[in-house]
Amino acid sequence: MDHPSHFAKVRSAGANAYRSICRLTEREKKHLLREILQVKHLMPLLMKPRNKQSWTPEDKADLRIHLRRLSSIGPYLIVLALPGSFLLLPALAWWLDRRRNRLPADAPLV
Repeated sequence: MDHPSHFAKVRSAGANAYRSICRLTEREKKHLLREILQVKHLMPLLMKPRNKQSWTPEDKADLRIHLRRLSSIGPYLIVLALPGSFLLLPALAWWLDRRRNRLPADAPLV
């Protein structure tokens, strides 16, 4: 067994895995940031009934959009917020992979 060649293969595989994880992390970070930036417009909508204002049909449509956005980042929030949730990381990885495989490569994330 040629040790330098074996170690080179292992090092190359490790470097490829590291780059893949970095790309995945960067992609998901951008997705999460886009979603969080969109949710900041949710609070004024939610406060309308408290301020004795009613929701217009446009407001209701915006609320539906915001709730869909929140549901798309729900798995992130579970992993970040719950104690011991690091045990759910394999499930989160599965969910992310399933979501990526469902979307066409040229489809923008909305």
